[in-house]
Amino acid sequence: MFAAELLTSPQVQAFIQDAIKRRLDTLQVSTALSKAGYSNEDRAAIMDYMALLPKIQEKFGCLLVNDKNKFLLCDKLALEQSTAQDIGRWKANLWPASSDGDSSKSGASTVHDLCCGMGGDSFFIPASFKVVGIDLDENRIAMYRHNMKAIGKTAEVVCADVREVAKIREMPAGVYPGLRSGAGMTNTEFFTIDPARRAMEGENQRDLRNLTPTLEEVVEISKHYQGGMVKLPPGYPPAEIPDGTEILYLGGHSDCRECLVLFGSLAKNPDTVRAVMIGKDGNALAEWSRPRDRSLETLDEDLQEKLDRNDSLEGKDRTYRTSASRSDLPIGEIAMYISEPAPVLIRSHLFNAAALSCDPQAHLISEGIAYVASDKPLPAPGFTSYEIGAHSEISTGAVRAMLKEHDIGKITLKLRGVKLDPDAEIKRLKPKGKKSAILFYTRAAGEKIALLSLDH
Repeated sequence: MFAAELLTSPQVQAFIQDAIKRRLDTLQVSTALSKAGYSNEDRAAIMDYMALLPKIQEKFGCLLVNDKNKFLLCDKLALEQSTAQDIGRWKANLWPASSDGDSSKSGASTVHDLCCGMGGDSFFIPASFKVVGIDLDENRIAMYRHNMKAIGKTAEVVCADVREVAKIREMPAGVYPGLRSGAGMTNTEFFTIDPARRAMEGENQRDLRNLTPTLEEVVEISKHYQGGMVKLPPGYPPAEIPDGTEILYLGGHSDCRECLVLFGSLAKNPDTVRAVMIGKDGNALAEWSRPRDRSLETLDEDLQEKLDRNDSLEGKDRTYRTSASRSDLPIGEIAMYISEPAPVLIRSHLFNAAALSCDPQAHLISEGIAYVASDKPLPAPGFTSYEIGAHSEISTGAVRAMLKEHDIGKITLKLRGVKLDPDAEIKRLKPKGKKSAILFYTRAAGEKIALLSLDH
């Protein structure tokens, strides 16, 4: 059980501040808590929370820049599922501009943060909006209330089932006492929701469609608002997202962290797919878009059949997939350059058009693997390009000979379409040269192949 009351008490908060100031290690913290009379259970709760503080600072540190003695409150699961400051700052621009810029005025628009959790999305809703955090989990509500106060924002807090709150106009009086007045529950224009993906820490939610509430329920919820945004896992099946929405894939240079779906008046470009690469400061580094094409969201029957029987196949008969959807790039030979698309381009299925706009001859070297071959490097930040100096079959002897020929002694091994332990493979190859290189283990026309890119 998450001990919100304990962790937010003045005594514990003061203890944590003192322990950080004195740079106490884990043993010293445990000893100090024991001497202070805390039970084993309370001591474990405090120490678990303190272990999370560096990660909380990394994810949300800038929010508390004016008061470093304040700590945001959450558990490990709430921290993992919350929206980080870079994505959150960029998403703040999606809310409509307010004319008065003051949420204290009666005419200010209201946003329901449904499944508000520890408050990661509410942190970045512009100050011109009234905000109501709603969650069915009392622990999350306690986190939310503490965190909004810690960052100096005002918000109403309601413990309720978001599926019922959305239907407040049709609810009989007294179902949730207090919801009809003073809590911003009626005439609310906007919503944001991050459906739960895991019920408990350590649970592996493999079925991305198993959300609470489900996407179908979220669509029903959206009908009670002018507009809203829904945070989905980046691998969520796009074919299940309804028409009339705007789909955005958001992440940084090396990740795609969420699929954001805009509903109603927030969908300024309905039936459009966008990929946005966001910098640490919350500004967009690059953006790509295309009209939505549902034919790209489903696999043709032949390819689906190959994927269904993959486990029993070997060699070039097997189809390997690292991209999120079927590619419309042709299959061709190894070229001078191999480029890795940014994850947001892969997830959004925009790397095809982005590559062809730079090189009309760009192509894949194997079906289902998102390595783009071209005669010239594809531009950053959408792509990371590598000049290929040599290639060989994947066998210890052949790869060793290739490394020796090019005097390679230090390698970075990248894998797509080939499964093995990179560290064990590097030890097995025993490179002894003076130069460094990047070694790709992948597929060309379905067959395993090693590609060598020399560092310059």
